[in-house]
Amino acid sequence: MIALPDVLSAAAVIAPHVVRTPLLPFGPGWVKPENLQPIGAFKLRGALNALARLENRAHGVVAYSSGNHAQAVAFAARLHGVPAAIVMPDNTPAVKVEATKALGAEVFIVGITERVERAEALVAERGAALIPPFDHPDVIAGQGTIGLEVLEDLPDVEAVVVPMSGGGLISGVATAVKALRPDVRVIGAEPALAGDIAESLAAGELVRWDPLRRARTAADALRDEPSALTWAHISRYVDDVVTVSEDEIMASVADLARRARLVAEPSGAVAVAAQAKLGGGVAVVSGGNVDPRLLARLLPA
Repeated sequence: MIALPDVLSAAAVIAPHVVRTPLLPFGPGWVKPENLQPIGAFKLRGALNALARLENRAHGVVAYSSGNHAQAVAFAARLHGVPAAIVMPDNTPAVKVEATKALGAEVFIVGITERVERAEALVAERGAALIPPFDHPDVIAGQGTIGLEVLEDLPDVEAVVVPMSGGGLISGVATAVKALRPDVRVIGAEPALAGDIAESLAAGELVRWDPLRRARTAADALRDEPSALTWAHISRYVDDVVTVSEDEIMASVADLARRARLVAEPSGAVAVAAQAKLGGGVAVVSGGNVDPRLLARLLPA
């Protein structure tokens, strides 16, 4: 498991390349708009930290991702001048696939249950380094820098609401927050249609859902499941979890656009939907790479 010094070290590594996103008042609390990062999502933090610490990247890097981690690794690889090969599932929104290609990455599209196997094959074929989307301490530490910033900007914060899927973001944020302010509640937010972590916390052990079951949610960045590493952080540090419906997610996407002038993808709005139920706290808007057609449907003229 990571600790506070890992997050502090990550903050120094990534500072020149990420946006120090502000806290903005919204509804009953605040939002931290990570959709304002250069690749439109928080994932840049973990990818930059992990790639910067690679000892051998001469043969490039490989990642598997539903979209935002793909763009983050492609961005970080371009920054360091190394090739990137990204494996993406065939249900990834086209806007994320095209954005990853535009950053110079080689993209491989596979079935939703095949991406890890294909990524591992590419690593073996090329001698490249794998940067997983959440199951890596350097990735988790990079994401945890969000927690540091929240506490710096709002010292009297009572709760931080964080979307959950593979668990890298909430693992990092919770580690930082609980190390500095153990009284602050860390609340996970999940789509009800992909609520495996909520079920796991209720059961006191990791419960596995079929990938096709998790794939029902429109929050495409929240269709993963925790690893043993992220579950160790979640089970130790996360105080509670709130699940939200698809209607609540879409309503939050529209609310963020109309009231905060923030473009959020469905996954990025899940914590805001949970915040509305909780009545306060800081909600992490994790990403803004939304399909323009979806946004147009949610914001009719």
